[in-house]
Amino acid sequence: MQYSRDCTCADFCPDCAVEFTLDVKCSDEQTRHVTTDDFKSAEPKVIPVTSRGREEESNEYGESDDILIVKLRKGQELKIRAYAKKGFAKEHAKWNPTAGVCFEYDPDNALRHTLYPKPAEWLKSEYTEIEDEDIHQAEYDWAAKPNKFFFNVESCGSLKPENIVLMGVQILKKKLSDLQTQLQHELHNDALTIN
Repeated sequence: MQYSRDCTCADFCPDCAVEFTLDVKCSDEQTRHVTTDDFKSAEPKVIPVTSRGREEESNEYGESDDILIVKLRKGQELKIRAYAKKGFAKEHAKWNPTAGVCFEYDPDNALRHTLYPKPAEWLKSEYTEIEDEDIHQAEYDWAAKPNKFFFNVESCGSLKPENIVLMGVQILKKKLSDLQTQLQHELHNDALTIN
């Protein structure tokens, strides 16, 4: 499935969107709750996040309730056709799979990029290598350079944190490859122009 901005269609097509249909009727006296589980996807691999892992015994995403869309009374009916499009957070926040991302490269403050007025008042990092409780920061090392980075990625549930990082690295690799190819073409064209 490709991004809708890369597609040549005018509105929606199977290449850039997935169609969801909902056809529910309440024929009982009891109120009918219509939820995201009632959506039927045209593409079996694309389902609402709350419905993921129902068939599997070990759900990696934890228990999640379906999202209530509407309540129907006897005789009421709801028919919907909706389209899901692929996008990324640069275009709109609804496509952001992360809730928070942070990194750390100097857990013991040996580089002194952060100056603590009272180091004893600051919490130790979970990645600290100092075992002594009375020492709050490492000795200053003027020649040291950051060589180890610790990342924490918090997912909102649509993707696993591991997948977010791996997909990000894939995209970065593709962008760098495209840049290298473009630069080679420009150098080749410049060489032809000079001769």
